[in-house]
Amino acid sequence: MQTITLTMNPQELKKAEKYYEGHKKAKKPDYSIFQAKKDKVTITAYHTGKVVFQGQSAEEEASIWGTLPPPKKENSKQTSLPHGFDQWSVLGSDEVGNGSYFGPLTVCAAYVSRKNLSLIKELGVRDSKSLSDVQIRSIAQDIKACIPYKLLVVKPAKYNQIQPQMTQNKMKALLHNQALGFVLKEVSPEEPEAVLIDQFEAPKNYLKHIEGSPDPVTQKLYFATQGESVHLAVAAASIIARDQFLEEMDILSEQAGMKLPGGANALVDETAAKILLNPHLKLGKFAKLHFANTQKAQKIVQKIRNRS
Repeated sequence: MQTITLTMNPQELKKAEKYYEGHKKAKKPDYSIFQAKKDKVTITAYHTGKVVFQGQSAEEEASIWGTLPPPKKENSKQTSLPHGFDQWSVLGSDEVGNGSYFGPLTVCAAYVSRKNLSLIKELGVRDSKSLSDVQIRSIAQDIKACIPYKLLVVKPAKYNQIQPQMTQNKMKALLHNQALGFVLKEVSPEEPEAVLIDQFEAPKNYLKHIEGSPDPVTQKLYFATQGESVHLAVAAASIIARDQFLEEMDILSEQAGMKLPGGANALVDETAAKILLNPHLKLGKFAKLHFANTQKAQKIVQKIRNRS
């Protein structure tokens, strides 16, 4: 069993607590802020700023926070970006939905060449976190009309079939690799100067996950946390992925007969409980069942039934 310990500042601790909201355990150890269980990894955050990751994929999970020791020299080219990288022709990829209990996991790869950089910037492409949902939905349509891209969507029902056989990070790695491969074939014989993945795990773990894939994309491969701010290709991919996530959430909300909230908070628990109480609905059609929200919703249902 791996054990990785990181030190986070107060802002990072708050971000981590929000990220693991849907995976929190009901009980936590003494002197801890929270304890969560995600993909067979136990995460314990302490008031001292120490965050301990324990489990088979501890290093993989800890790498999300970008604070692991630097990789070995042979991997340095994958994490350090060359001067002027933001002006290169780049194939970028990003995913949306991995932290939301309801809705799909969407992964997109998008190619922005040097000649299209100014156009993509004019369309308003930037970090999707700084854009409203209305802006994202508008900009996404313009982007899709201008550049090559590939969008992959794993709906909750399919996600719940796959997830027990692999970690969420492995699922994401395989999807990123598949989307990148599609776009490379589409733009051939033109070749991007680089491939940039919005980093969600250590590069060596990503490469290990895609080892058995047909035609793994490993050439000219770079990784960067907050990749949307590094190159417009990742920002474009993020916007397209977010747009599709929102579209899928609207469809699922209509099918459920209620507005499905994003994230993994208390409102999500209450909404999941309503679905569980409806004999005509199956929670697995709308939600990622391995999140701790499932157990929280079941407890709410039990309390309601006990009062009846």
